Amino acid sequence: MKQEFAVIGLGRFGGAICEELSREGMNVLAVDIDEQRVNAFKNIASHAVIADATDEEALKAIGIQNIDHVIVAIGDNIQASILTTVVLTELGIKRITVKAQNDYHEKILNKIGADVVVHPERDMGRRLAQSLISSNIIDYIELSDEHRIVEVKAGKKLYGKNLKELNIRARYGINVVAIKRGSQMIVSPKAEETIAENDILIIIGSNDDITRFEKHYIFE
Repeated sequence: MKQEFAVIGLGRFGGAICEELSREGMNVLAVDIDEQRVNAFKNIASHAVIADATDEEALKAIGIQNIDHVIVAIGDNIQASILTTVVLTELGIKRITVKAQNDYHEKILNKIGADVVVHPERDMGRRLAQSLISSNIIDYIELSDEHRIVEVKAGKKLYGKNLKELNIRARYGINVVAIKRGSQMIVSPKAEETIAENDILIIIGSNDDITRFEKHYIFE
């Protein structure tokens, strides 16, 4: 059975989520207070409706209480974002993901029942900063304030050396969980695995430990 999604707020962020979920064949209810935005998604989402998401009765009328996962992607109106999250929590929505404008907004959302809070602008800014620091860094995912997964191109200092020889875990406290080699993905590589040119390492660890490793082996 397909999971039911609802996206509240059809700006660039919410619209992109709605389009991608729909492209993947998910059932998506698209909601916005702006008629023009809703009309733009009538042929994309399963259903597109005009509604004030801060109005509990309006949300009940469109059946939001039957949705498995609601994404609140309201733009700059923090008050509306917070009120919508409160209403969804009171309606017993199983999973609520909310876009936050700033850290203070995030703290409030966490306290009032949001399951996941995302900072798309902040996260994109961090990714851009990392790519500016070094062209070797491809992407990263924050697991917490102290830990992350990083995808990096292997530096020249690593070429021809195997993981046992490098002893990365003992020296830096991080783990190489996978190696991308062209179209091949080597998951949980063995100690004898030798790093080759153009390899991409996927490493996990604390921010400080990863930074020490990057400075020694990655940054050119």
